[in-house]
Amino acid sequence: MRSTPPSAARRWDGSSIAPRPRRLLRVSPDGASRLLRCGQRDRCRECGNRIEWYHRGTGPRQHLVRLHPDELPTDHVPVACRWHVSSGVAYPAGDGSNWCRLPHAVLCPARDADAVPAGLAGLRRALAVTTRRLIDTGAFTPARHPTPADPVARPCRPARPIVQLLYVRYLASRPVEEIQCVAQTRRRDRCTSPLLTPHSPVGTWRLTPVTAVGGQLPLPADVMAVYDLNRVSYSEQMRWRAQRCPQHAAAPTAADLALADWEPFDPLRHHEHTHSRLPNRARRPGPSDSAHASRP
Repeated sequence: MRSTPPSAARRWDGSSIAPRPRRLLRVSPDGASRLLRCGQRDRCRECGNRIEWYHRGTGPRQHLVRLHPDELPTDHVPVACRWHVSSGVAYPAGDGSNWCRLPHAVLCPARDADAVPAGLAGLRRALAVTTRRLIDTGAFTPARHPTPADPVARPCRPARPIVQLLYVRYLASRPVEEIQCVAQTRRRDRCTSPLLTPHSPVGTWRLTPVTAVGGQLPLPADVMAVYDLNRVSYSEQMRWRAQRCPQHAAAPTAADLALADWEPFDPLRHHEHTHSRLPNRARRPGPSDSAHASRP
């Protein structure tokens, strides 16, 4: 009697092996948080190449770090640049394997090439070619940094404005016009739509005493410019608080691919971001702009 070897599509006992469908990462809409605990895919604003955002460590203040989307052999990566990802969290060290992750800042073609390790020069050149290809096809436009000699008038806007909504003041991470939606699209990318759209209600810039929330005593003889949203509807303020564009605000089941950029405003820790005049008028950059680049 001769035994018959089992087929590749069957188990040892002859039962068929039904291929299991791949399950997508989903988040319950009834959960306390709709944030996906995974690498949040995005593109670098300086070079246009793909990156992944990860939480750094598990401390009380989790910062975000940009990592290169692919793993690299540890032989080509210096010890100080090695990262590893465990359970959706990035740690600045190797995990003992022959592969590691790398911060995107080390390879970014828009930055100085002198600090790139010799073993990573070829990968940086490949990213530079991708950046040039994206620029030539119109898929990416690098950010233009204004110079003091630029004669074109530009709007006077704070880099990190103070926004008041739901009677609470927050410090934004970028100008009001550039605050981006954090929702996930159907292609699993982060939505590129801004919160401030031409057809949505807008807030009002006004000067208020330097305080964090209602009930605190203001600093003596000190005022600051605040982008006030308290006069718009409650649903509109909730949309800004959740940091979602009007399209994704109407789709609450869509998951978030990033944390909201709101930081509770503290007049003592964030005093450098307070500005004593309204940022409504455009002005031409002068000689003093280099010393007051962060002032409105």
